[in-house]
Amino acid sequence: MSPKFRIALRFLTAKKRAMLMSLACIVLGVGMFIVTQATTSGFEGLFIKTILGTDGAIRIEDKIQETHRSMAAGGHGTLFETQLKEGRKYIEGIEEPKQVIEGLRQIGNVTAWSEVLRGAAMVHSAFKSESARIYGVDIVQHQRVSDIGQQIVQGSMADFRDSPNSVLVGRVMAERLQLSVNDSIQLEAKDQMRRYRVAAIYETGVKEIDRERVYMNIAEARSLLKKRTGSSYLQIALLDADRAREDAARMVDVLHHSAAGWQDREKTWLSVFRALRISSGITVSIFTLIAGLAMFNTLAMIVMEKTKEIAILRSMGYTREDISGIFLWQAGIVLVVGSVLGCLLGALVTYYVGQIRIEVKGIFKTDTFVVAWSIWHYVEATLTAVVMVMVASLLPARRAARLEPGDVIRGTGQ
Repeated sequence: MSPKFRIALRFLTAKKRAMLMSLACIVLGVGMFIVTQATTSGFEGLFIKTILGTDGAIRIEDKIQETHRSMAAGGHGTLFETQLKEGRKYIEGIEEPKQVIEGLRQIGNVTAWSEVLRGAAMVHSAFKSESARIYGVDIVQHQRVSDIGQQIVQGSMADFRDSPNSVLVGRVMAERLQLSVNDSIQLEAKDQMRRYRVAAIYETGVKEIDRERVYMNIAEARSLLKKRTGSSYLQIALLDADRAREDAARMVDVLHHSAAGWQDREKTWLSVFRALRISSGITVSIFTLIAGLAMFNTLAMIVMEKTKEIAILRSMGYTREDISGIFLWQAGIVLVVGSVLGCLLGALVTYYVGQIRIEVKGIFKTDTFVVAWSIWHYVEATLTAVVMVMVASLLPARRAARLEPGDVIRGTGQ
C-alpha cells in the first residue's frame, strides 16, 4: 500500500459522515441509471422485436419508374431531342414478384421473403360488421419472415394451412365481432361476398394490426380481390436486422422498387424511445451530480482543516503533485466503492423489476416489465459517476497542492 493511499484513507476517516453521503449518492446514481436504461432499452427492444415479427425487417413495395421529358435542341440546320430527367414515378404494387425475388438472391443478408396481397374488405359476423384488410399469404413462406406462428392464441396454424377456405383473425377483431375458432364469417370485397371459417385467432399486441388484419390463402385472396397477378409487397427477413437501412438502399438500386427498412418505417416511435432513454438518464444522474457536489464540499473542508498536516507533508518532501494525488485518491476510493455497490444495486433492482407483473397492449404485448441486460448500461453509469465526481474533486485537490509550508506557519495559507 503506497504512502499516499494510506494518507488518503486517514483523511477520509476524518469526514466519515460526509463521505458516506457522497458514497450513498454515487450508489443511488449508478444503480438508478442502470435500472432506467435497462427498462427503457427493454421496452424499445420488445417494440423492435414486435415490428420485425409482424412487418419484417424490410418491405419492398411500389415499382420505381424514372420520368423524363423531351426537349428539342439544335442549330446550324440540325435538330435533335434530348431527354431530361424530372424525377421518379411510383407504380403501386409489384407486377412481377418472381423477378424481384430472383434479384433478392444477390443480397447475401436476405434469409427469407413472403409475397403479400393486400386489399380492403368488410367482415360480417352474426353479431356485427367491421371494415378490415385482407392479407393474402403463403403461410409457409410467411412464417419464415414473421412470428405469426408464435402469435396464435386460439386454434391451430396447421388447420389454417390445410384449409384453403379458412382465415386468421386478430384477437381485437374477434372480440369486437364475438368470434371464436370454427365460427363462420363473410368477407365482402369487389362486389362479391364469400363465407370463410375462422381457423385460428392471433395476437401481436399491436392494436391496429389485431383489429383489422385478416390473413387468408393468397390464391383465395386473388380470387376474392379479382387480382390474378402481382402482389402488394414483399416482406423480407434479414440475418442481421440492423443492416436493414443499408440493404434497403441496395434493393432500390438493384430491384428498382421502393424498399424501406424497419428503422425508417418506425422512425417516430424509435425517436420517442431514444428521447425517453436520454431524459431518464439525465434525471437519475442528479444523484451523481449531488455526489460530486458533496465530494467537492467535503474535500474543501478537509483542505481547510488539514493545512498543518499538508504543510508537514510538503516539508517532508512531498511535491504539489503528491498532495494533489492524495486528495484525488480520496475521491477515487469513494468512487470505486460507490460504483461497485451501485452496479450491484442496479443489477439487483433490475432483476426484481423484471418480475413485476404489468399488462401492456397497444404497440406491443407484455405481461411483465421488460428489462434489457447490457454491459454498456454499467459502463455508461460508471463513466457518468467518474466524470462528475473527479471533476468536482479537481479544484480542492489543486487548492491543497498550492499550500506552502511557510504560508501555513505564518498563518497566511489559504
